[in-house]
Amino acid sequence: QSQLLGVLLAAASNFLISVSLNIQKCAHLRLVCQAEQKPYYTSKLWWCGITLLGLGEVGNFTAYGFAPITLVAPLGCVSVIGSAFISVFFLKKTMRTADILGGTLTITGIYLLVTFAPNVPQELTARQVQKYLVSWPFLVYSILEIIIFCILLYFYKRKAVKHIMVLLMMVALLASLTVIAVKAVSSMIALSVKGKMQLTHSVFYIMSVLMATSCAFQTKFLNQAMHLYEATAVVPINFVFFTTSAIISGVIFYREFQSAALLSVFMFLFGCLLSSLGVIIIARNKKEEHLHIPFIDCGHIPRQKLTGKIQPDSHSSCYGTLNKEDDSVKRQS
Repeated sequence: QSQLLGVLLAAASNFLISVSLNIQKCAHLRLVCQAEQKPYYTSKLWWCGITLLGLGEVGNFTAYGFAPITLVAPLGCVSVIGSAFISVFFLKKTMRTADILGGTLTITGIYLLVTFAPNVPQELTARQVQKYLVSWPFLVYSILEIIIFCILLYFYKRKAVKHIMVLLMMVALLASLTVIAVKAVSSMIALSVKGKMQLTHSVFYIMSVLMATSCAFQTKFLNQAMHLYEATAVVPINFVFFTTSAIISGVIFYREFQSAALLSVFMFLFGCLLSSLGVIIIARNKKEEHLHIPFIDCGHIPRQKLTGKIQPDSHSSCYGTLNKEDDSVKRQS
């Protein structure tokens, strides 16, 4: 029952996130269309979207306390498919064939994920977390992850390599630590609420610091990727990398597939593959929207008649100067 609760929480939270993103986009579009430009934070609609986003993130955090990492993390695809379909109603977008195909694959993948997810006990105590932290599989995994991250960071800082794969691989490596810490903190809080106090152990605060730090740096590199590349490229790659790193960390740290049958593991991974493929199809060839704001509004220039171009050709020699013909007419008048 607790695992089912975690699944429902994760799915509902990611759906709320998709709704919130579309509401925020709608708020920005409304503000641009207004005659008097106002800051986005003055919009009630934008604050409504932010509130839903906060509720979604809290729900996701809580879901890790009831369900395994390997099940909660892949359910992030719900926000992608939800956003694609909700935008049809909020932003009046056209439903594409790719959306329907991608949505079908994603829903099929979610069904396989939920059906063949590992069934592990979710009461995670502070002592268990301490035991997992010093286990040799996690120590080896941590050393390898640190080495790979340092190599990527060297190319990013010293060689100025800002390729999308480099940035999102660093995000994924940090995300693996984030989900491990979130799972530990959420589970210990859930046990404490039930009456089994876990917040007095030092490992709770260690994992809280790890969660906050890794999440902050993860956000930094993800924002860098979003700044340099289109969201249509960042979203599917980030989802695939994040899901893969989360599953690996769940398997190594929490040993979530330790007693699972081979067929269940295969079907679960096949569900992940279908979900990832669905997300890629939905995001592929999706056009980026740019808000067109006029550079000069000729209607506000007093006693000026529109006789030529609003914007001269930037490659023309007279760009940024008055047209010679207009200048001669002005002298004659």
